[in-house]
Amino acid sequence: MIYLQYNVPIYETVMDSHALRLFLSLADNLHFGKTSREQHVSPSALSRSIKQLEDELGAPLFLRDNRSVRLTREGQQFRGYAQEVMNGWQAIRQTFKQDQLILHGELSLYCSVTASYSFLYDILSSFRQNYPRIEMKLHTGDPATAVERVQQELEDLAIGARPDNLPADIEFQPIARSELRFIGPQSSQLLSDEQLKHPNAESWRDVPMILSEEGLARTRTDRWLKSHNIKPRIYAQVSGNEAIVSMVSLGFGIGVVPQIVLDNSPLTARIRIYDIQPPLTAYDIGLFALQKRLKDPLIAAFWNRQK
Repeated sequence: MIYLQYNVPIYETVMDSHALRLFLSLADNLHFGKTSREQHVSPSALSRSIKQLEDELGAPLFLRDNRSVRLTREGQQFRGYAQEVMNGWQAIRQTFKQDQLILHGELSLYCSVTASYSFLYDILSSFRQNYPRIEMKLHTGDPATAVERVQQELEDLAIGARPDNLPADIEFQPIARSELRFIGPQSSQLLSDEQLKHPNAESWRDVPMILSEEGLARTRTDRWLKSHNIKPRIYAQVSGNEAIVSMVSLGFGIGVVPQIVLDNSPLTARIRIYDIQPPLTAYDIGLFALQKRLKDPLIAAFWNRQK
């Protein structure tokens, strides 16, 4: 046996919270009938519960006769203990409930290095404050594969350019819009004013071009070239817009990259932007997720972070 601060002997077993609740109610009402009605138990069940507590404690808790019920000295001491236990019980239950409501786990997000510079801070700063127990695993790479990686469930979410034909199973949430720019080296003028104003197959025949291997920028560039009957002289096909900027800055040819890449590139001062008409079609940049996975609480929390 051990003794609490109330000097009430107690066995080293956890008492039934229901029994303590009945005791506290009876201690307040000092009436068996009223207590049994409030607690939805029969008078006999209430009496048995109080008797069991008294047997475990080895002391009477109530003095009762045909007309009245009152607490004994031990009952008054035990009342303080029981109230403290029930307060603690309620507090820990509430804590456990709150912990169950707090989302925790891991999300994987795929994007280009440029997108990580441009968008992740704003996206993640508020999200991390609201969901501090959700860990983000970031993978960077070619944005052209963003949709594919989400479809294959290699990633929970991805940031990339919205394709002209969005797959039926993919949901898209726009974040920003970016122009596509023709760029060339600052050190030399690879395109003349005439080539800029009147692009055609003859004048562009010997223009070296550095293009993306795949993706929306490549698709729209190919479409633009075809509309002007230009068969490009491709110097290099590369993965990633940052590599295009690097090769262009070194004078290997002209390229096509999104404006957001130029906004974040350390090589911007070494390239020039060509004002070619008509311009390439701008595109929307945003967040991709599988529609069926938006029911996942973690993905839904990220998806609805700004709604």
